[in-house]
Amino acid sequence: MPKGEKLVFGEGPSPAEIMIIGEAPGVQEAKTGRPFVGSSGKLLTQLLHQIGLKREHVYISNILKTHPPGNRKPYRSEIKRELPFLLRQIELLQPQLLILLGATALQALLDPKAKITALRGQWVEVKKLPTFVTYHPAAALRDETKKTALEQDFAVLQRHLESR
Repeated sequence: MPKGEKLVFGEGPSPAEIMIIGEAPGVQEAKTGRPFVGSSGKLLTQLLHQIGLKREHVYISNILKTHPPGNRKPYRSEIKRELPFLLRQIELLQPQLLILLGATALQALLDPKAKITALRGQWVEVKKLPTFVTYHPAAALRDETKKTALEQDFAVLQRHLESR
């Protein structure tokens, strides 16, 4: 891990009713030791607010706990190495539901061949937990159509939460 970077385990309540899982810490996250504090984090916080959730009321983490060099997509070997830490977090936090942000989280926890475009906006089961799949906020910041889809997905999530 480069000098000045921190491990980013996650943050939020314990136990956690809702656990959000992304890909890996970015540059800002590695500097602060907090997940989703950069531009993707701002969008995530806004989306949570729009459906009546406060960031402080959900647990936010990533598949990787370290920032990949060059901000690249995590390698399978890195995911394999760090996934046990996330699985233990899930076990300890006892969330009632998971939200997977992006293909890396989906493929690490469900199926390495799963396609985010096929499963986004849908419910699957991970570790016997209801799990909602959607785009990563970073993808939505790069592509306005994905931002619209992400907003629609969060509306679906809101309806689910209200119906419980």
